[in-house]
Amino acid sequence: MYRLIAIDIDDTLLTDDGRITDATRAALAEAVKRGVTVTLATGRMFASASRIAEQIGLNVPIITYQGALVKTPFDGNVLYERNVPADAAREILDYCRRNGLHLQLYTEDELYAAEDNDKVREYAERSDVPYRVEPDLDNLIDRPQSKMLIIGDPDELDRIADELRPVYKGRVHITKSKPNYLEFLHPEATKGHALAALARHVGCTMEQTIAVGDSWNDREMIEAAGLGVAMGNAIESLKAIAGFVTKTNNEDGVKHVIDTFILNR
Repeated sequence: MYRLIAIDIDDTLLTDDGRITDATRAALAEAVKRGVTVTLATGRMFASASRIAEQIGLNVPIITYQGALVKTPFDGNVLYERNVPADAAREILDYCRRNGLHLQLYTEDELYAAEDNDKVREYAERSDVPYRVEPDLDNLIDRPQSKMLIIGDPDELDRIADELRPVYKGRVHITKSKPNYLEFLHPEATKGHALAALARHVGCTMEQTIAVGDSWNDREMIEAAGLGVAMGNAIESLKAIAGFVTKTNNEDGVKHVIDTFILNR
């Protein structure tokens, strides 16, 4: 029944120590062998996510930047792309500057920050990507932005999100990928929009898709997919809207989904 499965990376496909287990690798390979399109759906940069895809031999379009860019790792073919609207991007930069917030820009698959600090270093290390320091982000803001990211205190970011969502309603998609990551994207740059574009590309209906994730930035694809799956370690609000709750990322939760709904074990 299912022909396409989209899997989040962090805290979903990867264990807490950043591995893909051998059992999960084998399950992914068996799903592909059965004719199922297996892809990744992540907030990570393409440069970071493509390395994960290459590790498991995926040469299909992968969903990156929360859905802002869907691109094939090996040949670089772009299937879907949505950048932050230029006027909103400049307004968000000005807001961050006025309020002393740490902002990261993602321009042409490069990561930029205004200063070299613990926030950008920890992010770059976690994502396994290099970063560049540009003291004056005005020099970059008029270029296409895949996304913009504020890193800060979780409660403060919740307050900022509540403040800015009404301001940018219909203009910018605002989401949290982690408690301390607040992201700004094109309104059609969601994992749900990207999953729909990919389903059209492979020639299947949304009812034939599975989406697996753990965090609130996975909500749109969980709701859009024929079967939306929350990990056992997912936030409770995501579990509440999922059609199925699998095991945790440390218990081969992705394998459990494939075994149950694709391999019928």
